[in-house]
Amino acid sequence: MRSRIRGLSLILAGLVAVSSFFLWPTSSANSVKRRDIDSQDVFTPAHSTVLDSVREFIGWRETSVQPLAFTHHKHIENQITCTACHKGVNQGPSAGIPDVNVCMRCHTFFAKDRPEIKKLTRIFESGQDIPWQRVYGFSPSAHVKFNHAPHIHAGVDCAVCHGDVKDMTVAVRAVNLNMGFCLSCHRAKQVSTDCVTCHF
Repeated sequence: MRSRIRGLSLILAGLVAVSSFFLWPTSSANSVKRRDIDSQDVFTPAHSTVLDSVREFIGWRETSVQPLAFTHHKHIENQITCTACHKGVNQGPSAGIPDVNVCMRCHTFFAKDRPEIKKLTRIFESGQDIPWQRVYGFSPSAHVKFNHAPHIHAGVDCAVCHGDVKDMTVAVRAVNLNMGFCLSCHRAKQVSTDCVTCHF
């Protein structure tokens, strides 16, 4: 019964999104534009289109396309730990995404002839950083404040939330980090499920 209701909800959401292109004006004096929202100093749950609202409501995300085919599998096989590249993960909220200088500490010497390392070297020589695309994250309207450090200190393995990256080449969103997922883990470990633990 639940799956039928969810299916009908998705169909209805899709119909609303499609109809918005034909029935609702895309520009008017009262419409909210994304650039206006992004330039504000206050939070707003407004979306630039109805389709954006529907996407957030059903949790739909585009697949991240990375600038380099970074292989987690190969690095883990060479005994490089998560914390070697994701600096700060055990000290604060952010896992930190390695910049080009971190990569070049090794790849100045290793695997220099491989196509992806040649791309990496060109990025490094251009003085730019690698434009990695975010794989995980929460929508702004979720008001989630996630902190990696306490999870690491509690012995929560990275794979619990990020999937088994040792079997991945390019990182993919392997786990649906919704409230149900987080609450079930918190309950199993008998830690706080109070709203303000995760939300602000």
